[in-house]
Parts: sequence; structure tokens; C-alpha cells
Amino acid sequence: MQSRRKLRFRLIVSFALFGFGLSALFAVAALNIRAKVESQLVTASLQQDVDQAVEKVHKDPTKPAGSDLIEAWMRSDRTLYNMPLSWQALDSGVHDIYETGTDGTTHHYKLAVRKKYGLIGFIRYDVTRDELGKQQLLFSVIGAVFLFGLLSLVLGMWLSRKVLKPVSDLANRLRDFRKVGKAEPLAPHFADDEVGELAHALDEYSARLTAMVERDREFNSDVSHELRTPLAVIASTTELLQGSPDLTEKLSERLKRIERASRQATELIEALLLLSRAERRGPTRGETTEVGKVAADVIESQRPQMRGKPLSIELAVSEPVNVNAPASVLSVALTNLVGNAIKYTLEGSVRVEVGDGRIEVIDTGPGIKPEDAERLFQRGVRGEGAGGSGAGLGLAIVRRLCELYGWDVSMRPRADANGAIASIKF
Repeated sequence: MQSRRKLRFRLIVSFALFGFGLSALFAVAALNIRAKVESQLVTASLQQDVDQAVEKVHKDPTKPAGSDLIEAWMRSDRTLYNMPLSWQALDSGVHDIYETGTDGTTHHYKLAVRKKYGLIGFIRYDVTRDELGKQQLLFSVIGAVFLFGLLSLVLGMWLSRKVLKPVSDLANRLRDFRKVGKAEPLAPHFADDEVGELAHALDEYSARLTAMVERDREFNSDVSHELRTPLAVIASTTELLQGSPDLTEKLSERLKRIERASRQATELIEALLLLSRAERRGPTRGETTEVGKVAADVIESQRPQMRGKPLSIELAVSEPVNVNAPASVLSVALTNLVGNAIKYTLEGSVRVEVGDGRIEVIDTGPGIKPEDAERLFQRGVRGEGAGGSGAGLGLAIVRRLCELYGWDVSMRPRADANGAIASIKF
């Protein structure tokens, strides 16, 4: 919606500026043409009048040469009219002069000079008299420019609404797909123009995307079925073996490890399937998952990873925390966080704290840099000291699971000692 408004705004502004600029250009051209034509007409008229005045005085010196609007002076060896002496050096032709009048204001004159028959004829025309008319014309032209600019703005708003209406209809139909749950053909609802071509291209893209999603869904279902079957066989077999009367303690411990690994693999498959489908699924029948219980199971499953290191791991539950999510999802997230803490901590302790609506995994390992805390959740990024092991996908999977269920996962260095703190806030 915001991009459409921006496009409409650009269309309106462009159309208004085009109309305003075009009308302003015509106005400036009209004023210049009017000024040039007027100057040429006045010049030609004054030149003709001064020639007639000289001829008139030459034939009959007793007759006046001027008129109401034109002042005329004649000079000869015998007669001298009231004439400024600065004009006598001017050549024949029309000249622009500026003089201060009796009222103290500067006047602009057109002075026509003609030298013939021993006479010098002068005709002066006060151009200042036309200034008022020019100002009125200028105001009228400015008003017309703004009027046409306003009309261009209104026309631009109307055209932009009309032009973008098919685009808005296309966007609304695309939004309706989210409510309906399936894509319907768009092209039949639009004319055979650019928007119709876009709708046709979207239909083709939707068909390819739907086919790809269906293939991915079928693949996930097949993989889920094929992986769950051998895991179920492993779980049932270990359960039967644990019931054997001649089972030794060492063999029983190994069978428990196999059972935990089988359960973790099942939980991981379920979590990855949820991520691949972007489905958020809660516990069955509205039940909640107890975080402390899942954390205890994860800790027990991760103890073999310590491999005899001088490392202790403990769970502290200050208050019960329950979440509306499957235990398998929470188990996968905690397994990665606890497993990373055990992996990077050579000695010391790993402490899992549950309470205040969150769970934290605190270790005494080498720690992390504050600037690397967010980068560790990116795919393919491993922490320092990883020794080249792992693909750097564990924390990325944790981030995606937490985003799917609206949890906030983060890592930060410890302030009191070496180590890092991984936290999930529910």
C-alpha cells in the first residue's frame, strides 16, 4: 500500500510539474514575443512619424509637428525649439533614453531622430505609460500559470487514481488469496493490457510455486515416513532388549543411550518438518510443556558428550515455566544450546537455570565477543574454538524454531567470569 501511494504521489507531482512548467514556458514566451513585437511596432511607427514631421515642417514651418501623445522638436539654422542639447549628437534612428521627470521619477522614452533638409527632427514617446498595462498583463499571465498548474494537479490526481485502480484491484485479489488459502486465476479479471500481462505472469509464477510447494510437501511426508519407520524399530528393539533378564549393567547403559539417541532423532525430525512447513503446532488437547522437565531430560541425554572432561552440569529451577509448544521442539532447541555449552567448555561447569519466563544456559567456556553474539545465529557460522567441527547449523535451527513460536533467543558474554550465556525468553 505504501509503495502504491508513493507511485501515485510521483505520478501526481510529475503531471502537476509538467503542466505548471509548460504553462510557465508559454507565459514567458508570450511575454517576450509581446515585448519584441511591441518594440518593433513602436520603433517603426516613431520612425514613420518623425519622417512625416520633418516633411511637414519642411513644407510649412508654421504648422506644429507633434500630437497629444508625441512630442516633436525641430531644429534648423533659423529655428530652435525647446530641445535638450544632448540629443543633437544622436544619429538618425530610434534610441532608448531614460530621463527624470518633474515628479522625480525616471521615465523611459523612445526617441526618434531624423536629419534631413538641414533639419533635425525629434519625436519622443513615453514608454512608461505602457508599464501599467504590462504589469496587468504580467499579473494575468501569472494567474493563468497558477490556474493551469492547479488544473494539472487535479487532472493528475484523477488520472493517477484511474491508472492505478487496476493495480489496486490486483493487489487486493492477491491479499484475498491469503484468506481463501489457495490461488485463483487473476488474468480473466483484467483487460488485455500491461496490468493483464502482469496478472498473467503472476498466474504462471503461482502455478510453478504451487507445484513446487506440493512437491516439497510430498517429499517431507515421504521422508518423515521413511525415517520414522526405522527409528520406531530401533526404539521397540531397545525396549525389548532392556527387558531381558540376563542384561548386564554396562549393556543396559548402552541401550539407554541408544534409546535417548533414537528419541532425539525423532524429535529432531518433527522439529525440522515443522520448520520446512512453517507450521506452528502446540501440544495436543491444549496441554502445556514443562520447561524444567524437558531441560532435565536434555541434560541427561547430553552427559555422555562430556567424555570425561573436568566438567559439571546442573539444573536449577527457581519457578515452574510452561510453554504452549511441543516438547520435541523445546528439546531440539535446548539440546543445541546445552550441547554447544558442553562442546566449548573444557573445564568448569554448565548451569541451566529455569525461571522468570525464560531458560538460560551458563557456561565457563572461552566466551564470545559482544559483536559476534548475533552473527552466531547465522547459517554456517561457528564460534571460535570449534576446531572445524560441525556445520554451524545448530544455532540457526534454534533461531528459526524460536521465531516460529515467538520466543526470543540470544547469546551474550558473561560479565562476572569467562563464558557465555545462551537465553530463551518465552
